[in-house]
Amino acid sequence: MNRLFPRIIVRSAVVAIGLFIAIQLVPYGHEHNNPPVVREPAWDSAATRELARRACFDCHSNQTVWPWYAGIAPVSWLIYNDVVEGRGKLNFSDWLGGRREGEKAGEIRKEIEEGEMPPIQYRLAHPGARLSGEEKGLLIKGLTATVSGK
Repeated sequence: MNRLFPRIIVRSAVVAIGLFIAIQLVPYGHEHNNPPVVREPAWDSAATRELARRACFDCHSNQTVWPWYAGIAPVSWLIYNDVVEGRGKLNFSDWLGGRREGEKAGEIRKEIEEGEMPPIQYRLAHPGARLSGEEKGLLIKGLTATVSGK
């Protein structure tokens, strides 16, 4: 029994390493493109844009800074999915303006106030995205003004 235990450990490790290598071949999550910036919103202030850049742009703009680990599966799958989903919901680099974007002001406020945005996994990996209570308030006020065009 004692000799069998190390064999199981070694075989399990070999299988785990083999699976890790195999998942690197899955093409999903390796495309790290940043389309051109089409149009940004008319920011209410440079301070609002800077707070949004720190806390939001990696997922909600075409100016994503892809970290080195964004090329290693399965983390690459999660990051790529977050960016695609984030850009699809709100993209500060492809700003349509008008009513469509203006309707998002309440949703943005709610998600920042409740701590849903930026998500915890993003804040853990990006210390600059950890906003103080005062910064959150300024971001909410600034984004509300920016999104509503006031």
